[in-house]
Amino acid sequence: MKLNTIVDKASVKKPKRVGRGIGSGTGKTSGAGHKGQKARSGVAIKGFEGGQMPLHRRLPKRGFKSRFRIEYSVINVGAIDKAINDKKIDAKKIITNEDFFKAGLIRNKNVLVKILGNGKIDHSLNLKVDKASKTAVKLISDKKGKIDYNEKIQNTQKTHSKEEKEKKK
Repeated sequence: MKLNTIVDKASVKKPKRVGRGIGSGTGKTSGAGHKGQKARSGVAIKGFEGGQMPLHRRLPKRGFKSRFRIEYSVINVGAIDKAINDKKIDAKKIITNEDFFKAGLIRNKNVLVKILGNGKIDHSLNLKVDKASKTAVKLISDKKGKIDYNEKIQNTQKTHSKEEKEKKK
């Protein structure tokens, strides 16, 4: 006897063979009962708790998220300063999304970036971002830095004013 010839046949459970005649115990209706929604294929009554009020209806409705929201990845000024001290970002050149991505401050280089004013800075920063808070702008301008803004993202939401409707007529 060798290790590669040892087989435990009991460990492999044979699948239930449904619809194989009346003697098998799972013939005719194959264990699905008679008629009704659950006897058909593709049924899944999600969230049904036997007539008890389902969890998704017991919990209160909360909040709202606009379909047209614009989400920004936020970076604090202190985090940028720390990345410069760690030599991940060069403070002498214009800092863009690519630099933030390489430094590990954002997860995707194609996202919109907003600079927030948390933390202290010791360097003069020259940034090219999409948005910045007032405190961040003040901190950067105090250190003789500069913020350039990327082109604004146009909101694709259609707005129809009274004047536009009149022009169409």
